[in-house]
Amino acid sequence: MMTRHTYSRLIFAALAGFITTCAFTLPAAHGQSGVQRSGSLAAALNHWQRHAPDILREYATFLSISCVSSNRDGVRTNARWIRDAFARRGVELSIHEIFGANPILIGRLDVGGALETVGIYAHYDGQPVNASAWDSDPWAATLRTASLESGGSEIPLPDTGTTIDDEWRLYARAAADDKAPIMAILAAFDALKTKDITPARNIVFLFEGEEEAGSPHLRDYLQKYAHDLAADAWLLCDGPVHQSRRPQLVFGVRGITSLELTVYGANRALHSGHYGNWAPNPAMELTQLLASMKDAQGRVTVEGFYDSVTPIGDAERRALDAMPTVDELLKQELGLNRTEGGGIRLEERLLLPSLNIRGLESATVGSTARNIVPASATADIDIRLVQGNDPAHMLDRVEHHIRTLGWHIVRDEPDDTTRRAHKKIARVVRH
Repeated sequence: MMTRHTYSRLIFAALAGFITTCAFTLPAAHGQSGVQRSGSLAAALNHWQRHAPDILREYATFLSISCVSSNRDGVRTNARWIRDAFARRGVELSIHEIFGANPILIGRLDVGGALETVGIYAHYDGQPVNASAWDSDPWAATLRTASLESGGSEIPLPDTGTTIDDEWRLYARAAADDKAPIMAILAAFDALKTKDITPARNIVFLFEGEEEAGSPHLRDYLQKYAHDLAADAWLLCDGPVHQSRRPQLVFGVRGITSLELTVYGANRALHSGHYGNWAPNPAMELTQLLASMKDAQGRVTVEGFYDSVTPIGDAERRALDAMPTVDELLKQELGLNRTEGGGIRLEERLLLPSLNIRGLESATVGSTARNIVPASATADIDIRLVQGNDPAHMLDRVEHHIRTLGWHIVRDEPDDTTRRAHKKIARVVRH
């Protein structure tokens, strides 16, 4: 998901997706034709075309509220804004908070005669802000004619009646991940009201305020409010439109587990002129260890890494074949000459677990680089999980691989006695 900016098409796609999923009348439930469905989608399109500038301006107000998970006061302010925005549309949400946790919002819209209930989830907190990585204030939504990477220039927020370019970019923290769906739902209610369309399903809302911190209290909230959150199916609104710019509904996403891997040399950094070629270099040894985990085609070489994967069935294969191919377009957009997997398309690669180095650290580079043999080197690794994978088992497989290459695994910082007793030491912290 894009985390710095959204573009106008994303908000409309989410708006249309919400209406499609929850608002149109099902023939099976009400004995009507699909006309109501097309009417609902037409209402979404009509509302977007007529009111997109107003939607974007209201959205800019929402984006101006600091929402980093660690800023609890800011998160609470966001929760109150969401509650009040829904109240203006006649939908009542309540704010709930347990000790030590950011608040959640729960709401329910009951429809007379509805036979089904759909739950809608989104989170309203954002990732931490690195100010040096921003060209504008992350808490003041900045509209550009295109992405920064493609030279988009800053323009003012549009006035009522202005025609919206689908490729305009709105830059702010959480603009796409994940406030966009919340704004789209609000716009959807406005669209339905304009055309006097009633949802065909009961709707339950759950908006969370600490997803970017790992949702440490979500389980507690779900257990405490299980009755209020009962639904036949859930729609999790936390993902992008398809790379082809078309809305997409995904029936499963990869999970995640991770580990931090640190290897050690001497108990202090050493001068490379005095000790280079004598003292083992942990940065070099770590890169060699990491390189042993994948081959040149991107296949993970950890023994048993793919053994627990549940193969896809005929329905999944048909769905894959029906999707538009975007690999060549993405390679051009991202400046890539090749991809992993020997040319296998993106969607199929996402049906396999992955081993990804998401960060490396050892000593310093650039203007602060020193002539040293580092004392340690650290890699942070995430493993994306697919159906059939057990998180603990996948971490066990990686640890087994490390041990087979002669590494002694510890859980805490090794003391000098441990250092002297083992040739190669790796500290593994599992998450």
